[in-house]
Amino acid sequence: MAEKSRLTGDRPAQRQGSSLAQTEAQHMAEHRALKRGLTLRHVLFIALGSAIGTGLFYGSASAIQLAGPSVLLAYVIGGAAVFMVMRAMGEMALAHPVAGSFSEYATLYLGRGAGFVTGWTFALEMAFVAIADVTAFATYMKLWFPTTPSWVWISSLILVILAINLSKVKAFGETEFWMTLIKVAAIIAMIAGGVILLIFGATMTGGDIQPSVTNLWDEGGFFPHGITGFLACFTVVMFAFGGVETVGIAAGETENPKVSIPKAINTLPVRILLFYILTLAVIMSLYPWHEISGETSPFVQIFEGLGIPAAAHILNVVVVTAAVSAMNADFYAAGRMLYGLAQRGMAPKSFNKVAKNGTPFMTVICMGVVMVVGVLVNIFFENAFMLVAAVATFATVMVWVMILLAHIAFKKKTSHPTDFPVPGWPFASYLALAFMVFAVVLFAFFEDTQLALIAGLVWCLLLAVVYAVFLRGKKDDAAGAEAARP
Repeated sequence: MAEKSRLTGDRPAQRQGSSLAQTEAQHMAEHRALKRGLTLRHVLFIALGSAIGTGLFYGSASAIQLAGPSVLLAYVIGGAAVFMVMRAMGEMALAHPVAGSFSEYATLYLGRGAGFVTGWTFALEMAFVAIADVTAFATYMKLWFPTTPSWVWISSLILVILAINLSKVKAFGETEFWMTLIKVAAIIAMIAGGVILLIFGATMTGGDIQPSVTNLWDEGGFFPHGITGFLACFTVVMFAFGGVETVGIAAGETENPKVSIPKAINTLPVRILLFYILTLAVIMSLYPWHEISGETSPFVQIFEGLGIPAAAHILNVVVVTAAVSAMNADFYAAGRMLYGLAQRGMAPKSFNKVAKNGTPFMTVICMGVVMVVGVLVNIFFENAFMLVAAVATFATVMVWVMILLAHIAFKKKTSHPTDFPVPGWPFASYLALAFMVFAVVLFAFFEDTQLALIAGLVWCLLLAVVYAVFLRGKKDDAAGAEAARP
């Protein structure tokens, strides 16, 4: 009887110990998880700001030099394809709003190896885009401090971005909100001012240049460099759209993703029309396309040419803000992706660490270390922006290809209707995929992008070798993956 009592008496203790262990495990999971701190306002402006960055304020000059006015058509075509990528990602994001988003989608629907390649390629993309952003930032600062070495500004900016990203995610959201507000207000003011100048007429300072809409076709035609120049500009055009997928990353920390994500994605066509096509049309009407030098932002050059030096300095503040905002988003997106990879055992375990404020601090610090490369790039490479932009574009397009492939597999495995279906399925999805593959093939035909193609292929081969040696045959860290879900 005593023996029976002793045996039965152990059960509550065992249950209590098990309960304590479960509670402790739950506490650890909660500590490791990200926190939902982004509101609808934050997500909408993150989506808005991701389309207004270095690619528009600085890279657009390179695109204009390559294609002339036909760059407007390139932005229309590229923007349409990117919108399909975003809708594909959005449909999956509402089904799986997690950290590391599209890397997890690739894992779920294409296999663990595909998820590994997608995640690390996106991290590479964000790292190189950040280096391009910091390169542009150093260029902008030369307007005010022409003799100050670039590394001074680069180092200072890295420290500021680290401070923002090591704070709560709400701090990131608020920073992006206010910086995007500045960018949007400036672009709208520039468009309005440019249209007024075109209507009432103005003469450019230091020459006989007369602003007119006819500059879009009178200066060598709409395709001044033929089809070759038109195709060459797609490298810079697609770079400009790089980072829009950050909205999918933010889904893992959004309070109400089912409302925020669709609204953010559906604004993309309007953003492309307003901030790229209309803006560049006004710029090339005010100033003939072949007069846009690329030595500074075309936005600044336009207002300097109009004899409004104060406006040029104001606009330089805006483009500096755009570079800081873009780099801030680069840090955020790369850090969250590496965190998601670590949750599945595809990245170092240290990347799995989350501070009490919900920030994956090790991944943020890692990005800070990577940004030191930005200093070296600016010191040793005179044409740093184009080189870095080309590599970033290759990585960007590869990520978009994986998102589209994962979505196609997702649709084939999902029989029930979804909350945010892709329009024109399946034709539009396959057409967008064909365009992305075409964009990658273009890299082989132009000298400026051939090195980026080689580097990109070497990167993919390196990832394949790393996966085969260290990860093949291993299963996902299920507990870690579950902990990644806020």
